[in-house]
Amino acid sequence: MGTPQHKIGSGFGARSTADEVLHGIDLTGRLAVVTGGYSGLGLEVTRALARAGAHVMVPARRPTTAQQATATIPRTETAPLDLADLSSVEHFARTLLATGRTIDLLIANAGIATCPERRVGPGWEAQFAVNHLGHYALVNHLRPALAPGARVVAVSSAGHQLSDIRRHDPHFTEGYDKWLAYGQAKTANALFATHLDTLAAPSGIHAYSLHPGAIVTPLLRHLDRADLIAKGWIDEAGTVIHPDFKTPEQGAATTVWAATSPLLDDRGGAYCEDCDIAELTTSEEAWTGVRAYATDPIAAARLWSLSAELTGVDAFSEG
Repeated sequence: MGTPQHKIGSGFGARSTADEVLHGIDLTGRLAVVTGGYSGLGLEVTRALARAGAHVMVPARRPTTAQQATATIPRTETAPLDLADLSSVEHFARTLLATGRTIDLLIANAGIATCPERRVGPGWEAQFAVNHLGHYALVNHLRPALAPGARVVAVSSAGHQLSDIRRHDPHFTEGYDKWLAYGQAKTANALFATHLDTLAAPSGIHAYSLHPGAIVTPLLRHLDRADLIAKGWIDEAGTVIHPDFKTPEQGAATTVWAATSPLLDDRGGAYCEDCDIAELTTSEEAWTGVRAYATDPIAAARLWSLSAELTGVDAFSEG
């Protein structure tokens, strides 16, 4: 039935930082793979995991930029990966598998948001393809490298509340809406973790999804300055003024909490926020909690089947 969506009293909260969450946790000898771990929240996750002793692999669409961004962070390495290109995904996975290394933490962090309409692969809508299908294929290809006890963390968003999976038209062939496309992709991230945990838990592998919080990062590159000012997120000088927004260090906290907290050992598949398990919500006003449709096991299995059909890979179902 999955983990109930109820807070468990983690001792942390919305203002906790990634370093605070990792205090006392030793990740020495662990390998973490953090997609997009060279920009925005991903970079903060990389820094925090490295400070805790992990070796961090950062797959990047812009490997030169990634090398520059992580150059001063110990125990990091970069490699090319374009989540919009399934051949690139497979090549990255094959290269890593060939080394014989095992992965302890796999954080599906990279993504795009509210972008103009773009098609990738065989005509897939880009946000669904990059945020979900690319990560789905990556995790499946890397299945042989996932160590017993490994965790897979999918970075979703409160944006999932904008849209369920559009079963009738997931690729927006009938008219594109950048916000609904983003919402669908974030719902897909949560459902992916739900079903992945169902399939992988017997092997000791667990999966989680999360909302990191509202943070101004390069993810918002497709919203112009006027949009951000109109929403009350920043002022004319570009300073974040919304009281609910987090710093990048705070925004990275729930990701590393989901990746490492022993409190989650027997709570696989949970959707988290503010360094705790999120409550279910039906509110049309509050951007907190998780919609039932984003953790529904039947919907999760249905999305997994669609993803397997589209990408041609399904390592977990095949055993």
